[in-house]
Amino acid sequence: MKTRFAVLATLAALAVAFPALAQSPRGAAVTTLGGKKVAVDYGRPALKGRTIDALLKQLPAERIWRAGENEVTTFSTEADLKIGGKTVKAGKYSLYLHVPESGKWGLVLNGDLGQPLGVLWKEAPENAKNQPYPYLGNYEEKIKAKEVLRVGLTAGKAPVPSENFTIAFAPKGTGTTMTFAWADQAWSTEIAPAK
Repeated sequence: MKTRFAVLATLAALAVAFPALAQSPRGAAVTTLGGKKVAVDYGRPALKGRTIDALLKQLPAERIWRAGENEVTTFSTEADLKIGGKTVKAGKYSLYLHVPESGKWGLVLNGDLGQPLGVLWKEAPENAKNQPYPYLGNYEEKIKAKEVLRVGLTAGKAPVPSENFTIAFAPKGTGTTMTFAWADQAWSTEIAPAK
């Protein structure tokens, strides 16, 4: 009986940690810069009565957040870009946010596109075993060496409070502003075609 209870408790904990069947809605932010597509694909967690501060207290010591929920958040560009003044080559990257306890948040792009859910959770449903999930709690150890960009974000207020985490692009001159928003808070950076 104790063994059966322990197995059930473990499965329940894994279902909470890796909810492959109860996915948050996926979001997409897409723009065109210099005739080339730039896109972000991400999970959209909801606050569900919680505060951002309470959620951020759950981050590991390295303070890296997956910038979404469930599957890895990806940033794809068909052209070389300047993001926060730094050059990024055309390609597909995993996207994280560095969220220090104090100071500026940072956008992080990494060449590692995640790990299969089946590696994280042996009980993953067969149809979800190969879904790419981010590195949680071991970013520094596992994939920091593959980091291609880390830039500071400008903090501000969201124009419209949002229950769900949102990533959006807004045209600005020949470039765009990429904004991460949740509740009444927002963090942004400038993106432009590389010259």
